[in-house]
This record gives sequence, structure tokens and C-alpha cells, in this order.
Amino acid sequence: MLIPFENLPEESKIWIYQSNRKFSDSEFSEIETDLISFLEKWEAHSVGIESSYQLKYNRFIIIAVNQEVQAATGCSIDKSVQFIQNLEQKYNVDLLDKMNVTFKNGEHIAHKSLIDFKKMAKEKAVTENTIVFNNLVNTIQEFKESWEVPAMDSWHSRFF
Repeated sequence: MLIPFENLPEESKIWIYQSNRKFSDSEFSEIETDLISFLEKWEAHSVGIESSYQLKYNRFIIIAVNQEVQAATGCSIDKSVQFIQNLEQKYNVDLLDKMNVTFKNGEHIAHKSLIDFKKMAKEKAVTENTIVFNNLVNTIQEFKESWEVPAMDSWHSRFF
């Protein structure tokens, strides 16, 4: 059951998938259509999951679930991962690799391996004030408060 993102409770569970490249506008439009179709039919134990999504910066797919209505269970989570894997194949992108860092470089969104980001920090090419995307947030409240933050305010701070 698809509902507006802003109507979900702050405690709703989220998953953030970042692409290793920027999607074109037409690709992102197709992804949105497929995502809406998936979420409208998504269920756990034959009960519709109250869910929503956000697409950000032509690079991020954010899926949210109101766990109070119907929790996403093992099988339903597997279905969502399979959906994401299908997107990876269709668009030849990586959405599941958590060993990458996405950050703002001026108005540009940069994507680097964790190793490269560490090197950049050591070389001061990125600083504690660099805006990073903390994809480890778990709830909508954390997403609003701690997703797009200076590196010093996220797990990235250990590199400085």
C-alpha cells in the first residue's frame, strides 16, 4: 500500500540504495514508475505493506515502511532486494555495495570507494565539513536529521 512519504511516522524503517553513477532523468522516471508498481503490490504474509519512497539527486532510492501497520519480514525484504537487484541489471549500476561513499563536491555529487575516500581525507581533498550521505540511517527521523550531514557528524568522521 503506497502512501505519501510525509504521511509515514518518524519511526518508519528506511533503506537507502545509492547508485555508483547518476541516472539520467528518463532512467529515474522509469525507476519511479517501476518502484510505484512494486510498492503498490508489496506485502508480507498476504498483508499489504504501508510504504513509500523518495528519489534523490538522480542517484538515491529510498524505501520506507511503516512497521506499526505491517512489518517488512524476511520474505518481503528479500522481494525488495530482488527488485533492487533487477534495477542493477536493467541499468548496469551498483546499488547494494555499502563500501562506497557518496558526498557533495560543490554542487556535484561524487561517488568514491571507501579506500579512495580515506585517501582523499588524508590528502585533505575532503574535510570534516564535506557534506556526506550517511546511508546507515534506519528511520525517517534519522534520515531527516542525519542523512545529509558534514562528515564530522556521521560515521565518516573516523577518517579525519
